[in-house]
Amino acid sequence: MTTATTPPRTTAAADWRALGTTVRLVVTDPALLDSCNLLLARHLAEVDAACSRFRTDSELVALDAAEGRPVRVSPLLAEALAVALHAAEATDGTVDPTVGSAMEAIGYDRDFTLVREDDRPVRLTVKRAPGWRRVRLDRETGTVTVPVGVRLDLGATAKAWAADRVATMLARAAGCGVLVSLGGDTAVAGEPPAGGWQIRVQDVTGSVGETPAQGPYATVGLYSGGLATSGTAARNWRRGGHDLHHIVDPRTGLPVRSPWRTVSVAASSCAEANAATTAALVKGAGAERWLTRQGLPARLVSQEGLIVTTPGWPTDLRGAGLCRSAAPPRGAPSPHRGTAE
Repeated sequence: MTTATTPPRTTAAADWRALGTTVRLVVTDPALLDSCNLLLARHLAEVDAACSRFRTDSELVALDAAEGRPVRVSPLLAEALAVALHAAEATDGTVDPTVGSAMEAIGYDRDFTLVREDDRPVRLTVKRAPGWRRVRLDRETGTVTVPVGVRLDLGATAKAWAADRVATMLARAAGCGVLVSLGGDTAVAGEPPAGGWQIRVQDVTGSVGETPAQGPYATVGLYSGGLATSGTAARNWRRGGHDLHHIVDPRTGLPVRSPWRTVSVAASSCAEANAATTAALVKGAGAERWLTRQGLPARLVSQEGLIVTTPGWPTDLRGAGLCRSAAPPRGAPSPHRGTAE
């Protein structure tokens, strides 16, 4: 019996910033990099105009003035909201798009680079998220109804959804393999390179070509779907004597105190993977059992550095599934970083 293998391909990459985070595009046909990057930039600009919580002219912010009335929204925002509401349902409400007011209360009310520079004090109070079930999305009429006083935040799902969407779009248009990473939320589409897309998961943000100086890391080969890492150390800031981060528990409105510092998950889509990583941080103890029940390969790193994996996460070269352990082939490009953001 013989098995055909994908011949080695040269890849090309572009790195820049959008949506307040890092953007990395990799294609298996270098001649198509520029055209794919242009399409990626256009799509992310559209996503920002629809979904940003920090732009006064975005569609999402415009919902604040609706005073509980149904509002017709663009198909793009409707799709983003549908993904967010599905994530809330799939994670038992631990990933909830109605945490917008809570995020503002802890100081995350602008682009993160500005948040870290702000030293205004904050008063932390326990305030439950209103709850995702109160949001009504009618896909047939293209309208959404948000109750008075409820502010939406799509930060837990929008980047991963956008990565999925544009990776699929570019692979179909270009006819080659495509990797799109937005702040470490990584989606792949089309035919992958031989050995899969090499992706390094780690705790500490760093350059693609350098292994982290501290903290455990692992490299996996991703063949389809998506891979995401969420953590409490990447986006953190100090305000008024409080150490804060961007993973909020909807039950309290406060940053979670999780036994895990990072969680990485592979799934059939980046959106599913990212929702699961955030949910695992919120669920805390027992998150690995929840991920196992969901059938999701995952790697959890405790605050002390202990690594726990669920079935399907690669531990050696015989691993299989959506992601598989694989050392980069000789001459292959450096692994693509999947850091937590």
